[in-house]
Amino acid sequence: MQSGKTNHLTIAIAAVALAFSLVAAADPGEEELLKRAQAIFKPLPKDMATPEFPVTPERAELGRALFFDPRVSLDGTVSCARCHQPSLYGADALPKAIGVKDRANPRNSPTVLNAALHFNAHWRGDRVNVEDQAVKALTGPASFGQPDFDTAMARLQAIPGYLPLFQKAFPGEKSPFTAENWGKAIGAYERTLATPSPFDAFLAGDVKALSPMAKSGLDQFINTGCTACHNGVGVGGGIFQKFGVKEDYWKATGSKEIDRGRFDVTQKQEDMYVFKVPSLRNVTMTAPYFHDGSVATLGDAVRTMAQVQLGKQLKSGEIEQIVGFLNSLTGALPKDFATAPVLPAGAFHPPAPTAPVAQPATPAPKP
Repeated sequence: MQSGKTNHLTIAIAAVALAFSLVAAADPGEEELLKRAQAIFKPLPKDMATPEFPVTPERAELGRALFFDPRVSLDGTVSCARCHQPSLYGADALPKAIGVKDRANPRNSPTVLNAALHFNAHWRGDRVNVEDQAVKALTGPASFGQPDFDTAMARLQAIPGYLPLFQKAFPGEKSPFTAENWGKAIGAYERTLATPSPFDAFLAGDVKALSPMAKSGLDQFINTGCTACHNGVGVGGGIFQKFGVKEDYWKATGSKEIDRGRFDVTQKQEDMYVFKVPSLRNVTMTAPYFHDGSVATLGDAVRTMAQVQLGKQLKSGEIEQIVGFLNSLTGALPKDFATAPVLPAGAFHPPAPTAPVAQPATPAPKP
């Protein structure tokens, strides 16, 4: 009798063991998933300095002040932080950014966080890097709106507290107030804005850094084919790609305007509807999505990308898994970005009024 009970117990234990083995076989396993991920992605560096664009404490300090200062703009309302707000994870939550004199920008403002990792700047790649973007924003009609660089630098020179900051950041230069130095300083600051996330800890070998949902989402992300474009240290931001490989993007996004993308920069037919692939770091925090901010939620963005880029119709559960993985790409805000600095004291100096054009005198009526 006892032997029968033992046999039943043995059978039960074997059944449980078989069930667990089947579950394990269905799950790729943490170590295997880690190896696959490490072959596709790379963890964030401490900062994003390069030999050409080093990060020094003095340049980063100056760049932080300039990033938050609106007084250089035409109407005194626009700083870099207007479109790249810390409270909105370096974006502005608008479909298209609003610049000087309430002028609308042509495209959505992507997050500035980790942006120095990208292989170039802007959706159409018409800026070389974050330094180039900062310089050209000075005269951008819907950015700072200044007529020329000299006018912008005159605004800075009118604020006494900036002179020692520029002298420390660019020692030995007789006239450090230049648009090039403006770009180098802001670029140095932006190159410190790295946001390591749980996914970086996972890539470094901590397999417990991701939740089960995030791991299943990572597996789904890879298997769906998203990593063809979203890879590397930025999980994107490294190549150009046509938006709408399988079908016209605007039919899926409901975009009000059809943007020809990089074609308008190069005039090459192969660049029609081509944009820079955005980084997915902190993507959970930076809605709305795509170059025109036409999609409001991350789940809809994932569904749209699978449809128009890969020709796949994802199920709701698959989308939830991928969003679960994308949540793991959110990192803490850098301390020097989470709060605004106290800026050098000084009033905004509006542009001199344009002299009215003299009108010819009206002759007196004849009696």
